Amino acid sequence: MHLTGNLLIGQNAVTGSREALRAIDPATHQALEPAYAGGTGEHVAQACALAWAAFDDYRETTLEQRARFLETIAEQIEALGDALIDRAVAETGLPKARIQGERSRTCTQLRTFARVIRSGEWLDVRVDNALPERQPLPRPDLRQRQVALGPVAVFGASNFPLAFSVAGGDTASALAAGCPVVVKAHSAHPGTSELVGHAVARAVKHCGLPEGVFSLLYGAGREVGIALVSDPRIKAVGFTGSRSGGIALCQAAQARSEPIPVYAEMSSINPVFLFEAALQARGEALAQGFVASLIQGAGQFCTNPGLVIARQGQALQRFIQAASEQLRQADAQTMLAPGIFAAYEAGVGALAANANAQHAASGKPHTGPNQCQAQLFITQASALLADPALQAEVFGAASLVVACDDDEQMRQVAEHLEGQLTATLHLDDADIGRARALLPTLERKAGRILVNGWPTGVEVCDAMVHGGPFPATSDARSTSVGTAAILRFLRPVCYQGMPDALLPPALKHDNPLQLRRLLDGRRES
Repeated sequence: MHLTGNLLIGQNAVTGSREALRAIDPATHQALEPAYAGGTGEHVAQACALAWAAFDDYRETTLEQRARFLETIAEQIEALGDALIDRAVAETGLPKARIQGERSRTCTQLRTFARVIRSGEWLDVRVDNALPERQPLPRPDLRQRQVALGPVAVFGASNFPLAFSVAGGDTASALAAGCPVVVKAHSAHPGTSELVGHAVARAVKHCGLPEGVFSLLYGAGREVGIALVSDPRIKAVGFTGSRSGGIALCQAAQARSEPIPVYAEMSSINPVFLFEAALQARGEALAQGFVASLIQGAGQFCTNPGLVIARQGQALQRFIQAASEQLRQADAQTMLAPGIFAAYEAGVGALAANANAQHAASGKPHTGPNQCQAQLFITQASALLADPALQAEVFGAASLVVACDDDEQMRQVAEHLEGQLTATLHLDDADIGRARALLPTLERKAGRILVNGWPTGVEVCDAMVHGGPFPATSDARSTSVGTAAILRFLRPVCYQGMPDALLPPALKHDNPLQLRRLLDGRRES
């Protein structure tokens, strides 16, 4: 497909009129064609008007129609072939195998939500039959289902040009819920976004859906994003990015006459706790696993292990020595964009200038532009407890080891941390008691708690939670990965005393969809 640089409003390609942006190949620092002129408030209004016009029809599509739509999106993305892979590699500097894997994950997400739609479990149907003879007052017939919130604004992420962008998890879960989607593409990969955007639009047309089910906008600054969140027809927001960006969207959403939920994934340093018996028994293996997790993808994962916490002593010193030796062999890696590289350098510079942070090791020097040289620092728990700057996120392959005096100080450090996406425990049987004492704190701090693993793998499945207390996310009750992500874009509606002819299919008396219901307080088999 020939890239045009146009916005996609419904089925119409539209030329923007604001400042143009171009993708930069981070490996060469060269600008890529075409230019993508930004949209205006008028373009946002057009996309939102189409989305609103499509909403009532789209939210009542049959389970099969909507599931087939998501599967068609996956098929259209796969049909893009190498053109999509090559453009994503050029715009991100990520290796081809990583992009191929991410395409597979993106299509798997879509097909997983198709399965969820067909099951109908997400409708959470509840029926309390009428009790006309009940004393002292009869009970009317009451029926409840979940309905879509309305059009959703989705903001593409920088670090996942496919899986968290135009047709990524936020878009897939919103479409699964019955919500039209208006996407603001990330400025770092506009060509990748255009290719995927047209694949979604082709699926809309192929499935005979209203054109407003999907639109794609571009914008170099905040004009498009703020206008999108402020439009009264948008009813929820999905965002993955910086803390400052997420907070700005939350503030705009709350300033509306009708505030709306913003599901923003923003900032996490993902603490790893190394317990004494595990360190003594397998410190070198832990060091090897830690460094592999730290440098994966140049550390550009929201679940990157940015903090390692352990009791000081010989076992920890051996771990630091082994990790340092491993890190010194790590090649520098190209980061996603010049801006991300600059932010990484600033974050590492701040740690290096902090008197309480001791530099332990660096990876191999860079050999090209925008390359991340991995870094490891050490500090004392007392310093971390006194200096909030030491737990600032550095987006990239940099981590800080925190040496604690005893178990109580490890608990104090855990209690002092901000909200996190993940917390990891490395332990042996002898450490179970210490881990159990720490667990209540970690349950309050993180959305996912791992034992004897590394946090950089996020499985798309029913049980996954990719969320956590602020600032990991703006709403700790939600997840942006896994099938429960659909719940963000739904709300309950109760139908009282309604004749069967007016009830939606999911709530009719003869249960034509064969849904598993909560019937008079008992779950049907």
